[in-house]
Amino acid sequence: MAAAVENSPVLEILVREPDGYSIWNGPPFKNNNQPGIKLEKVPCSNAKYSEDGSRIMVTKTDSAIGIYDSNTLKEIRCFQIPNVVASALSPCGAYLQTFQKSTTPQEKNVVLWSIETGDPVYEQFQKNMTKATWPSIQFSSDEAVACRLATNEIQFFDAADFSKGISHRLRVPGVAAVELSRAPGSHVAAFVPESKGSPASVQIYACAKELQSQPLARRSFFRCSTVQLHWNHGSTGLLVVVQSDVDKTNQSYYGESKLHYLTTDGAFEGLVPLRKEGPIHDVQWSYSGKEFAVVYGFMPASATVFDKKCKPVHELGSGPYNTVRWNPKGKLLCLAGFGNLPGDMAFWDIVDKKQLGTTRAECSVTSEWSADGCYFMTATTAPRLQVDNCVKFFNYNGSLLFKKMFNKLFQADWKPESPDKFGEIAELIKSVGSVKIEETKSQGQGSTTKKPASANPPAQKPAAYRPPHAKNAAAVQAELFGGSSTGEMSKNALKNKKKREKQKEKKAAEAAAASGAT
Repeated sequence: MAAAVENSPVLEILVREPDGYSIWNGPPFKNNNQPGIKLEKVPCSNAKYSEDGSRIMVTKTDSAIGIYDSNTLKEIRCFQIPNVVASALSPCGAYLQTFQKSTTPQEKNVVLWSIETGDPVYEQFQKNMTKATWPSIQFSSDEAVACRLATNEIQFFDAADFSKGISHRLRVPGVAAVELSRAPGSHVAAFVPESKGSPASVQIYACAKELQSQPLARRSFFRCSTVQLHWNHGSTGLLVVVQSDVDKTNQSYYGESKLHYLTTDGAFEGLVPLRKEGPIHDVQWSYSGKEFAVVYGFMPASATVFDKKCKPVHELGSGPYNTVRWNPKGKLLCLAGFGNLPGDMAFWDIVDKKQLGTTRAECSVTSEWSADGCYFMTATTAPRLQVDNCVKFFNYNGSLLFKKMFNKLFQADWKPESPDKFGEIAELIKSVGSVKIEETKSQGQGSTTKKPASANPPAQKPAAYRPPHAKNAAAVQAELFGGSSTGEMSKNALKNKKKREKQKEKKAAEAAAASGAT
């Protein structure tokens, strides 16, 4: 086990600012608790790792897209693509998919490029692009299976040779969204919205042509506007978050949501048994695919861990939470409240069923565990928030490890690595040891200062609100009554105060003398 820890990959972080991206060496930080710089800043408008972390796609300012090896940081190929609106790398980095502005259907504006040869291997026309339809071609994690959504059907390809065109088609009338299982790419989920009084439905099909005669599982429901489809690792279970724009019970302005669970073997098809009413805030599978966590209900929200048979195995209590992040090693879990919530975070040991610590990361936009499961990173980024942009690193128990402020930060991402490349988290924690906790300001915001932070810093109490007309109240009071705005008394006020004190003493003496005479 010690050898596994020593041979583990080095964690890396991609950080993008307005003038480009750089790559940091991840924690533990060795030189005065400062991250080392693996790659100095390179100009770009966008940068993203492939799913397996082997390559980086960099969009340059001149409509050029460069593909780089993430280990050597050398450019593999550069594509000149005018009017590109969106681009995406395949999971293993073998293909680049681009979407360009198009004026006529004859112009094929979605192109799949081979990074090895630099040539287009597949082209098609797509009228518009939405979050549900991009990337147009979906791949399994090993790039063995590829498919795309078309009108009333799902089209499958031979991912090893796109020159063969469409290998087979699966007809699903009215299909509006599909989600291919990733590891392995053995199944595909199809969403069909409500139509002419018929309920909406989610259906699971096998990807193999000879097994597609009937859906393996199906779930129908009314009051459905959109769905989120979440496959587990192993492709045996599918979580479906059903969202409706209107809540007929009038309990929520934002509509209502339900969580359904389907298995590929047909063992379970139904609602997840939640013990509290309200919206589904977040749901995530563990890396093993054997359990999932749900944050749900009206505030304070509840959190529950379920096994793959949809039975609750652990209640995590309630609090101001809307986000769940499962540690890649499976042992730990973070509950957080971001967005319009104050940023509370609670770190749990799911195996031992105990809370490790709590802290707060206000105004966080993104958050994720490191691949080894030892660190948790949050980032406050533009354009969501234009002020107080920063990146924070926490230990597995919530103690603050490092913080850096930015004038403007667009992106902060861990380099993807397989958790299997790292040892067990207990061994990793021992190898890291104790790290001094420090906070660092960016160089652009004055001198660098360092100070120790508490393991779980308490939330600062906000200052009392002062209305605009009261801001100069102290100065006005000083002019009217002789006091100064800084709290010091003027000479006249001090003189009057002494005179009043003498009068009080004189009256007290007279009262005492009168009582003694009687």
